[in-house]
Amino acid sequence: MAQQEQLGYLESTIRKIYPQDLSFRNEATGRLQQLTMPRWALGRLMDLAVDLAGMTRSMQPPVARKTIVVMAGDHGVTAEGVSAYPAEVTTQMVHNIMDRGAGINALAGQAGAGIVVVDMGAKDPFTSLRDSPGFIAKKIAPGTANISQGPAMSRTHAVMTVEAGIEIANQLAPEVDVFGTGEMGIGNTTSSSAIAAVLTGKAAAELTGSGTGISQEQLDHKIAVVQQALEVNKPDKRDGLDVLAKVGGYEIGGIAGLILGAAALQKPVVVDGFIATAGALIAYSLEPFVRDYIICAHQSVEPGHGFMQEKMQLEPLFDLQLRLGEGTGAAFAMNSLEAAVAILTEVKTFAEAGVSGKS
Repeated sequence: MAQQEQLGYLESTIRKIYPQDLSFRNEATGRLQQLTMPRWALGRLMDLAVDLAGMTRSMQPPVARKTIVVMAGDHGVTAEGVSAYPAEVTTQMVHNIMDRGAGINALAGQAGAGIVVVDMGAKDPFTSLRDSPGFIAKKIAPGTANISQGPAMSRTHAVMTVEAGIEIANQLAPEVDVFGTGEMGIGNTTSSSAIAAVLTGKAAAELTGSGTGISQEQLDHKIAVVQQALEVNKPDKRDGLDVLAKVGGYEIGGIAGLILGAAALQKPVVVDGFIATAGALIAYSLEPFVRDYIICAHQSVEPGHGFMQEKMQLEPLFDLQLRLGEGTGAAFAMNSLEAAVAILTEVKTFAEAGVSGKS
């Protein structure tokens, strides 16, 4: 009964997700074609302006209030030696972010974006952070099980973690125009590689990268671990919740829920790197229209990242060889959204400026 109620809540959110509004897209396109410049001279920024108008149903898309949501979770598969860093780094980096000492703090600050850290499934109880501004406790469980030996979590927990992400979107929505996805979880590139393999149909060896910077020998072992996880668990590619439960992570499910929640609220969500895109792909598998609200910040050096973006038919804004995660790429890309809106709203048309158009 509890699971039915949970699924009902998830389904009610999915039912609120519609494609971008075509009338606003057409109106934005019409205006941009008349601006005092050669046709579509600002390229992808103009494409982004059209998307933002369609997402927000506005010719003055609201993008000023930006928040990066950093989902944290631990992974049992770290016991297999798939990361260059020990599992306790998840906890240490959560504290570092809360102390404003991480890469995401620098880039979010530069972009004028706030940061919210959410404990979705870390081992540490974070007792000292419970009452801290910018920290939200949504722990489903203290880390996933080892996916090379069995499922990461139960299906009920998979539903709960997606719903927790939706709840975060709804909770923050009154103060947020644009969401950004971030994550912190040692071992999560291994889970993301497994998710990518299932949902893109590509081989684990094609998709799995060095993550935190492991050696070639360690990478070969990591690929074998991903392959073992797929063979042991046999996730169903037709069922995103099954994939999440079998080989995912709590922070990945939280990201999926945040994206679903943002789409239901008709708010743009800027998706960061490899792990965040795995969460986006889970959301996309549950409701394909969610792609209409996703802005892919960049393409990382992880080989599976581009394949996941291609699966959703989305193109990244940048390719800067990023591989940090935390939401850093999303924070950097948020500057582009304000630039796109400025083009749409501040540049005059030929008629408005009294400039002669193309003969």
